[in-house]
Amino acid sequence: METVAARPWWFIVLIGRNPQRTLARVVILVLGCFLAWKYVAVPIRVEGISMLPTYKERDINVINRLAYKFRDPQRGDVVAIRMAGEHLMLLKRIVGLPGETVAFRRGRLLINGQVVPEPYVKFKCYWNIPPQHLGPGEYYVVGDNRSMPEADHTKGIADRSRIVGKALL
Repeated sequence: METVAARPWWFIVLIGRNPQRTLARVVILVLGCFLAWKYVAVPIRVEGISMLPTYKERDINVINRLAYKFRDPQRGDVVAIRMAGEHLMLLKRIVGLPGETVAFRRGRLLINGQVVPEPYVKFKCYWNIPPQHLGPGEYYVVGDNRSMPEADHTKGIADRSRIVGKALL
């Protein structure tokens, strides 16, 4: 049997004193990373300008799938919303919660008729959107770039089942 002293120094640096333990650690690390990226953290690429200036086009972000396992989404959270299939998602901000009435008047967000401050909106907005009542499990989502014409902006009611998770970065 080979002794530890007989192994070259480079072998001990690369593999360690106990190769079986090192192999077990590598397998556990690779499996853990795979499971984390598959089921917990989902990388997405931002396409489009609807979330400017918070998220720039072509940025890579990570979505935490476990964020809403123990609590409900909150107003102001940036979330990924599944549109179709496994990989097509929108990155939007939640502005309306279940049971609320959401409207926009001269670019200002109104929740149940009251103006809600939005410090993340940096561009002027002139949208006028009539009130919409949200049912149970429905959230109103919209991007931060409100300088776009209202008709060109993807926004609206998202069912809770379509919210994948919360943006981490």
